[in-house]
Amino acid sequence: MEYIAYLHKDRESDDGVSFPDFPGCVTAGSTLEEARRMATEALAFHIAGVRQDGGQIPEPSTLDDLRNDPALKGAVAFLVGVAEPEKTVRFNVTARASQLSEIDERARAAKLTRSAYIVHTALDIKTGIARTQQAARRAHRHSKSA
Repeated sequence: MEYIAYLHKDRESDDGVSFPDFPGCVTAGSTLEEARRMATEALAFHIAGVRQDGGQIPEPSTLDDLRNDPALKGAVAFLVGVAEPEKTVRFNVTARASQLSEIDERARAAKLTRSAYIVHTALDIKTGIARTQQAARRAHRHSKSA
């Protein structure tokens, strides 16, 4: 989803960014690039707060919707993308009590929940397996060409 942001520049200030669809959501940066980066973070943080408070997220306005917005005067409009949060899914895992204790101990050491630890570990293993497979393919190709 993309929302329109207004970039404002006053002589004596940083580059400010506001969002017509989210009054009160503002940020700034000392450069245009920093303002753009900060806009993405500010919008994501603001939307997360609205969701946490049980509020409704508005549909993005169009440029035509905002054509006569007085806040657009002297500003540059640009789009800021926000990823939709992915739905979490609950699943059951069967393990021995001793294994679960070990997982919990490792999760605490990593400052993660049990679920987060299991997911991160599984994804790390998947990445490691993929790297091992890639290395084996490279070695196989190299041995054929030698």
